[in-house]
Amino acid sequence: MPLSDQTLTRAEELIARYPQPRSALLPILFLLQAEDGYVSPAGVAQAAQLLGLTKAEVGAVATFYTMFRRRPVGKYLVSVCKTLPCELRGSREISAAMAERLEVPLGGTDQSGMVTVEEVECLAACDGAPVVQVNTENYERLTTEEAMGLLEALLRDEVPPPTFAADGSVTEPSTAGLHWRLAGLGDPPAAYGGTAAAGTEAPAASPDGQAGERSIGREPSPPEPTEQREAGEPQPAEGAGAAAPEAPTEPEPQDPEAAHQAPGDEGPASEDKPRPQAGEGR
Repeated sequence: MPLSDQTLTRAEELIARYPQPRSALLPILFLLQAEDGYVSPAGVAQAAQLLGLTKAEVGAVATFYTMFRRRPVGKYLVSVCKTLPCELRGSREISAAMAERLEVPLGGTDQSGMVTVEEVECLAACDGAPVVQVNTENYERLTTEEAMGLLEALLRDEVPPPTFAADGSVTEPSTAGLHWRLAGLGDPPAAYGGTAAAGTEAPAASPDGQAGERSIGREPSPPEPTEQREAGEPQPAEGAGAAAPEAPTEPEPQDPEAAHQAPGDEGPASEDKPRPQAGEGR
C-alpha cells in the first residue's frame, strides 16, 4: 500500500532536503519499505508521483539494489554469509538448519512473520566467520548450535546483544525501524519498535548532553595524531614526515671548446697527421 498521510509528511521533509526531488529516491524507497515491509507496486507508483519520475525509473532502482525487497520480510531479517571464509567455517550448515527450522526455503519468512532467513555475499567480517547478521548487526564466530539458539530467541521476540554490544552496537528492534533510520529520519516511532513519538524525531542524547541521532554499529576510530613542527625546525632524515629527496639539478653549461676535450688532451689532433685507412689496425 502507499504511504499513510502521516508518513507522507515525513516523505515531503526528505524531498525538501535535496535540490532535485529525484535525488530523494533512495530515502523514499527506504521509507516505503518501513511502512509496508517491502517496496510494493503501489509504493513504486507513489514514489514516481512524488519525485516526478516514471514507474519504470523507480522500479529500475528498486530492483537494482539488494536492500530493497519486492516481497515482505519478517520483523527480523537474518542474513547468513555464504562467501568462502564463512562457508569453510560452517555457514551453509547454519543457513540450512535455520531454513529447516522455519520450514521455508532460503529467502522465505516463517508463518508467524517473525523471521526471514537468507544467504548473502561477503559481510566484510571474515575474521569473525561464520557471520550471521540480524537487521544488519553482526553475530560472529557462531557454531550451528549457537546460531539456532539465536534463531529461537528471535522467534520468541527476544534480541540477544550483537558481537560488538560492548562498543555500543544495538540490533534494531525491527526491519521497519531499520528502514526508517536508513531513510534518514532518526529514531523510529514506537510503532516500529523505536522510542520516538509518532510523526516526530526523538534523537538520543550524546555523552556530552547534546542531542544527536543514535548510530548503527561501532563509532569510527579517531584520526591518528600528526606531528607538528615549529617553523625553521629541521625535517627528520627518514621515517614519517621526512622531507622528499631533492630533485637533481641541471649541470652547469660548459665552454664549447672545453666540451670536446677530455682530461689530459693536449688539444685537437694535428691536421697533418695521417688518418688510418679502412682495414688498418688502430
